[in-house]
Amino acid sequence: MLTARTKSGTIFSLGTEYKKETLLIVRNSEEFFCPVCGEAVSLKLGNQRIYHFAHRSGTVCRDFHEGETLYHIEGKLQIYQWLNRQQIPAELEYYDPIIGQRPDIVFLYDGNKYALEYQCSPITEEIFIKRTQGYYQQNYIPLWIIGRKHIKAKRSNVFSLSAFDYFFIRKTNDRHLILPSYCPEEKQFNILSSIYPYSIKNAIANCTVHPIQNTEIKDILEPKVINQFSFFKWSKEMEKNTINWSLHPSPDRNRFLREIYNHNLNLYLLPSEIGLPVRHSLLIQTPAIIWQTYLYLDVLLDKSPNDLINLKDVERNYNQRIKNKEIAIRNAPQLANENSFHAVSQYFLQLEKLGLLMKKSETVYQLQNKIFIPKSSREKEERRNEFYQKNKSILVKL
Repeated sequence: MLTARTKSGTIFSLGTEYKKETLLIVRNSEEFFCPVCGEAVSLKLGNQRIYHFAHRSGTVCRDFHEGETLYHIEGKLQIYQWLNRQQIPAELEYYDPIIGQRPDIVFLYDGNKYALEYQCSPITEEIFIKRTQGYYQQNYIPLWIIGRKHIKAKRSNVFSLSAFDYFFIRKTNDRHLILPSYCPEEKQFNILSSIYPYSIKNAIANCTVHPIQNTEIKDILEPKVINQFSFFKWSKEMEKNTINWSLHPSPDRNRFLREIYNHNLNLYLLPSEIGLPVRHSLLIQTPAIIWQTYLYLDVLLDKSPNDLINLKDVERNYNQRIKNKEIAIRNAPQLANENSFHAVSQYFLQLEKLGLLMKKSETVYQLQNKIFIPKSSREKEERRNEFYQKNKSILVKL
């Protein structure tokens, strides 16, 4: 940790860039104590690690900061000093005794009080929610930033995101969903936006880089998001993923495969209209190709042109699939107020733009054209190319 209480009760912070000679003098003349548990702590001034305070062997502290890595200490110190350079009132490791929590940094900006958590080690969803609710209880706005090392880039615009990573996705004021991270080694923020998962672990996303020396706090709180999307890349990643998991099916996937085969459908011959990316699909853990196939089977398969489709019926079927554990909802604590059915509603809006549906009211659509099911790989390829060329202007704006 970077702060400690002196014998006189004042807080001593290593957020200020002290020279080692000065700190050696202070260490020899002062005693330091943990602001949380009150136990004595030592000021570490080694040559290999950043200067910090540490509990002495045998002491037990309820504070979550024990066992901090150099990566974490460096990161929160850099962010704290970055706020100071912008003349933003900030306090490092402030302990709030009412909620018993100590965020990495508390700061004031634009009339609001923020609790910044720079999280570099996994915690449970229960702890994440508990801390978040505690901050709201004391009128802090929680600002969670994950350590960049957790975000695994597989290739250009393709990322492997764990269940833990999704905890950090939040909504901006203009309703963009973003995932902010920071790397103290590269001294830069990275923000993922336009996040479209095509499997449980993998997603296509845009990544913007914000070097800390050229970045202001507003760029992190409300970043400018340009929604750039490659439907061609999405299709290729979906195809590779589908082949991979069909060769290594799990019990859940076998259940899905049995159902589509019972309806005379072939996994490799599903139409382009099934498996479309939608902006809020990250709220659903089940891959888009699966949950959209279920929508097709439950709602669209038996409909003829001019038949009506009520979204209330769609939602009832969707909830039943969730109840049957055929569709899984993703845990995203900062999006708890977002209903996953919003992704389904967006899918129907996509089908409307593609000319398959016509919106008659807020909850009712009319089928205009049935979805064509290819009979062979060649037919699928021809239809896919035709679909892309015909709807290119629509698909790039998903």
